[in-house]
Order: sequence, then structure tokens, then C-alpha cells
Amino acid sequence: MGFNGTSPLLDQRGELRPEDFGAIRELSMNPIGDRIISAFFSPGKETVDFASFVRILAHFHPTETSRSRDGVQPEPANSRTRKLKFAFQLYDQDRDGKISREELLQVLRTMLEMQVTEEQLQSIAERAIQEADLDQDDAISFDEFRKSLEKVDIDHKMSIRFLS
Repeated sequence: MGFNGTSPLLDQRGELRPEDFGAIRELSMNPIGDRIISAFFSPGKETVDFASFVRILAHFHPTETSRSRDGVQPEPANSRTRKLKFAFQLYDQDRDGKISREELLQVLRTMLEMQVTEEQLQSIAERAIQEADLDQDDAISFDEFRKSLEKVDIDHKMSIRFLS
């Protein structure tokens, strides 16, 4: 907390800017931290208000398995599907509903940096697309993305334990 009891990240209007997120060590050290940060902002917007910030942050809250949905309530932001949609948009930078080979390569380059050669990156991307691309359009749709991650514990990988 700041000296006046406010968060040092929030400006006087109660909004956050992309550079404010850079002060969070876990994001600044994350190879795809810039993509995660940009997910908090609507296209063309340079600030996010508190309510929008909390809505995005809710994707990282652990799923409550004991909670049952009655079909009337909207799907919570921390549901498996919503977490997967959030992860999908980190790859789908042009927001066309598909992860292209180039978008996948951009993420791989960022995450793996100097650990592998460009040839190895191309091979990893090729294999990932071959395995996930069920309709063989040389891209990965959200449904293909979801199916390829069926056995992954997405709740564990995309959860921040709040106040624990």
C-alpha cells in the first residue's frame, strides 16, 4: 500500500496502465508476461478500471468443484472453458478465432528464447499443429485447442491461490 493507503499501482482515477503491471515481479519475469498484461486491456485502450481488472483476474481463481450450476447462472470466469478461452487469446493475437503457425511460433520463441534452434521451434510448431488441427486448415481453433488440452489440469496451471 502507498503512503496514503492506496495501491501504488492505481493512478488517481483508479485505473491501471500496462506499465503498472510491469512492477509485478512474476509478470515481469514471465516470458509471455506482455501477452498476459495485454489481456487485461481492451483493444486500443491504455487503461483498465478496477472492475475490469477483477473480472480478468477471476480467471485465475481456483475452480470450486463443490459448486453446482443450475443452468440459469452464467458460467463463472474461473470455469475450465473460460480459463481455456483466456489462454487461447494469449496465442490468438489477431483475434481471428484461430492460432496460426506464426502466432504459435511467436509464443514458442518468446517462451523458449535461446534454448532451442529456429529449426527445432519450427518442428515443435509443426508437430503441435498436426496433433491439434483436426479440420486440417493449418491453424488451431478454440475447439481444437480445448480438445488438445482435455487431459491437462488447467485449473492447477491457471490458478493463483488468493489469501491462502
